[in-house]
Amino acid sequence: MQAPVDVLVITAHPDDAEYGCAGSVVRWIREGRSVAYVLCTSGEKGTSDRNVRPEELAVLREAEQQAAADLLGVRDVMFLRYPDQGLEDTPAFRKHLVQVIRTFRPDTVVTTDPYRRYLWHRDHRIVGQVVLDAAFPFARDHAAYPDLLADGYEPHKVKELLFFGAEDINHYSDIGDTFDQKLAALKCHASQMRELKAEDLDAWLRLRYKNLAAKSGYELAEAFHRVVMPG
Repeated sequence: MQAPVDVLVITAHPDDAEYGCAGSVVRWIREGRSVAYVLCTSGEKGTSDRNVRPEELAVLREAEQQAAADLLGVRDVMFLRYPDQGLEDTPAFRKHLVQVIRTFRPDTVVTTDPYRRYLWHRDHRIVGQVVLDAAFPFARDHAAYPDLLADGYEPHKVKELLFFGAEDINHYSDIGDTFDQKLAALKCHASQMRELKAEDLDAWLRLRYKNLAAKSGYELAEAFHRVVMPG
């Protein structure tokens, strides 16, 4: 069994967490909170290079994700290795994420918003929905999966969910002092940045998170839809 963490970030692909919440991750770690990442796929289809085989890209992207997590101070990184662009809302996937949540026993779970409209990667929608269902009520209820209980995966009540990529924003996280670490972590994903100059990435990200912060009172912010779970 893994040691419990305070914050569990569950995403579809390598680099999702760096775009969505890395600035907040740095701040949480500075505050003394422990953070773990769970990657549902290895992002093996995330390239326009026809000379790169998916299995090679998977190895590369996992290494990039581990480097980014190490830079940020993330304690654990777990790769579930479901097929990229192949995630589905199935009983087996939900049960797997229940097992993950019961393993890490976080207060806070961070993932992608399942309800964003129109242009949103299908894997992001699926992960968000399955994480939501896994956290409530399945991870909480002892009778949900008797076999998990028999194997020692005790029920766990998540206290809050944070969804990034949300359109219905109700929570902001100040990343003014952690933006540089967020940028550095994104640059670890070199396979995804080959067509971007470093200065272009910096300028684009600053504008993105400045715009997200417009209603927050912060200079730069990551934005979420926050759900406080019932007691």
